Amino acid sequence: MGAEEILCEPSGPLLSDVVADGRPVAPGRLDRVGMSGIESLVTLATPNGPMRLPARVDAFVSLDDPRAKGIHMSRIVLALEALLAQRELTPGTVAALLQAIQHDQEPLSHSADLAIQVDYPVQRESLRSREFGTRIYPLRFEGTLAANGTLRTFLGTTITYSSSCPCSAALAHDIVRERFIERFGELEKLTVAEALEWLDSQNGRMPVPHSQRSRAEVSVEVDWARPSLTPLDLIDLAEQALGTPVQAAVKRIDEQEFARLNGLNALFCEDAVRRVAAALAADARIRSFRVEVQHQESLHPHDAVAAVTSPTWAGDDRTLCPTRSASRTALAE
Repeated sequence: MGAEEILCEPSGPLLSDVVADGRPVAPGRLDRVGMSGIESLVTLATPNGPMRLPARVDAFVSLDDPRAKGIHMSRIVLALEALLAQRELTPGTVAALLQAIQHDQEPLSHSADLAIQVDYPVQRESLRSREFGTRIYPLRFEGTLAANGTLRTFLGTTITYSSSCPCSAALAHDIVRERFIERFGELEKLTVAEALEWLDSQNGRMPVPHSQRSRAEVSVEVDWARPSLTPLDLIDLAEQALGTPVQAAVKRIDEQEFARLNGLNALFCEDAVRRVAAALAADARIRSFRVEVQHQESLHPHDAVAAVTSPTWAGDDRTLCPTRSASRTALAE
């Protein structure tokens, strides 16, 4: 941790302040100084009311005075504790935190950036059986405060979904078609009973196209002064665009429906990222966005990845998609 500010207890001695008294080994301004992984608690609105949840915070300011040895890191923690204890976590709270941690470091710092990660519990209804189960969605509340006073806030999440390969689905269909022609191609008439008997036989069984668990990293810029897009809004928007989000409570009737949806909804990674991007672009509450999808292939030992940003995206790729694959190339499935 960096050097601390002067602490003066009513009955104690005056303690040293290396920040004020020391000098850097080599002078120069620094883009970011601060802490990552600060443990904290946040209040988050949910469909069932406010919840107090554990969170991890990354908070940084610039060090613009080239002769200053360091910043006052304890001030960042105290500002976080004070504001997060009083306010519900929203883009507006992120904006207030950015202003507070930058102001507390003046005149050493002129800019700041912040990221808060919290797990968001949501009750989800099953596809057909009307059962309920809990899904946990990772949320990212982020923001930047530039030296010129420009404030931007971002909301992000990770959506886990199933993706079936369109190529594999088409090839599987070809096998069934060829078997059907081989068995019935010379017949002029075919009864329903004969067709059903064949469909129930080994030859009539549909080969299974390969599918995989997939993830979409979604980050959007929102108006911190008039926030209207909630975390659940963003989650629903992305899941509805993808069509096959993973399920919590599943009975056989739900699994059958999930299989049907996967069959109707075969997706290359390019299809998935375009679907989500189109849904985000059509929502007036979203200023800009970045989407990256990763299909964790069951056929290959590698992943298929595709990403897109809106023309006005102003986010930081480094911080906004921390769990994305190291590969930056969209791979053909």
